[in-house]
Amino acid sequence: MKRQHSGAPLRRRVLVSIMTVTALAVIVFALPLAVAVQRLYRTEAVTALQRDAARAAAVVPDAITGDPASLPRKLSSGPSFGVYDTAGRRVAGSGPARSALAASGARTPVRDGVEGVDLAVTVPIPSDQKVVGTVRAAVPYRTVTDRVHRAWAAMALLALLAIGLAAMLARRQAVHLAAPLERLTHVARALGDGDFTVRAERFGVREADTASQALEDTASQLGQLLDRERAFSSDVSHQLRTPLTALMVGLESALTRPDADLRPALHDALSRTEHLRTTIEDLISLVRRPGFSGPLVDLGALLADVGARWDTLLAARGRRLSRVTEPHLPRGLASPAAVRQILDVLISNALWHGDGAVTIEAHAVGTQVAIDVSDQGDGLPAGPADLLAAAAERADGHGRGLPLAYALAVAAGGSLMVRQAAPQPVFRLLLAAAGEQPAAHPAAPASKR
Repeated sequence: MKRQHSGAPLRRRVLVSIMTVTALAVIVFALPLAVAVQRLYRTEAVTALQRDAARAAAVVPDAITGDPASLPRKLSSGPSFGVYDTAGRRVAGSGPARSALAASGARTPVRDGVEGVDLAVTVPIPSDQKVVGTVRAAVPYRTVTDRVHRAWAAMALLALLAIGLAAMLARRQAVHLAAPLERLTHVARALGDGDFTVRAERFGVREADTASQALEDTASQLGQLLDRERAFSSDVSHQLRTPLTALMVGLESALTRPDADLRPALHDALSRTEHLRTTIEDLISLVRRPGFSGPLVDLGALLADVGARWDTLLAARGRRLSRVTEPHLPRGLASPAAVRQILDVLISNALWHGDGAVTIEAHAVGTQVAIDVSDQGDGLPAGPADLLAAAAERADGHGRGLPLAYALAVAAGGSLMVRQAAPQPVFRLLLAAAGEQPAAHPAAPASKR
């Protein structure tokens, strides 16, 4: 059952984040700009009124005595003019009857401000003696505010357009970022369901491409691991089935002879049972430690133990086992269980499919230790690559344990190869040698039975 996870989808998170940042940016830039536009338009209006008032003041000295005809006429879209005395009373022109701005303007060169519904500017009337009055130029303040509002509306429209474009880009970016994750989630679920054929996709996002490649590598490694586990299980069943079959055949053969002495058969059965127990313990230890890493293995002692276990089985068929170990043989960097199982496979293969004496020879080769297992048979029925391949299974049963031995050798950090195919086949196991040198093992003499 799929678990439901809480939290907002990535698409929504990206969209909301980009939209929030865009809105905040618009507000931060738009508010100061709106204030600046308002001040700009008011300053422009005041400057125009000052210019018009100054022109009117140049022709007013006569009008202060009562001749309004000299004032500029008010145009439909232009300012209105009025002449005021120093007390702020209107003498001529248009405007309010009294103007506080005009009264203060008699004492100040230029004054501007809002009076009623007008934006007004007062300019002193020039005189040789003193200020005799002021000219007041005014326009409806609404003309300024309307212009400001139209500018604000245009700015708001542009802001909405910017936010809309940001929303489109944010949605596209959200899809661009979320689609790879959604695809990777689908691939991960397929991998969890056992589909190891997934392949990396390219999304144009470096992190997503890296994750996709990692998933493909993981799927490939898991697939290879599963294939190795299946092959290992198949080969292990062969390793267990062969000694068990031999045990059953020996006991049945003894039972078919009523007058036969059962003691040799029982001793043989016990020997085979001990061999089977050792095989099972080794395989269990290898399964529990898939890396096959372990302490340094004393190869001389291990070869002696393996030789002792196989001496009886070979002697029962009239054959002998010879061990040749050079003095000061280095220790091996491998799991003892893995090395023992590899040697069991090679010796068992020589026992059932070879002929004559079986020889185990161990010696150092550079930084490695070589262990050669040979017999005096006619040779191998197939090429080395076919025998060591995982699919090597033949009707005659030859070499069915060799793929397991090859896999164990590789997992232990070594290698298994066919040094000589025919005549007298020779298999070589190469293991990494430890730097230290153990006590010398005397070369084991060939055991003859």
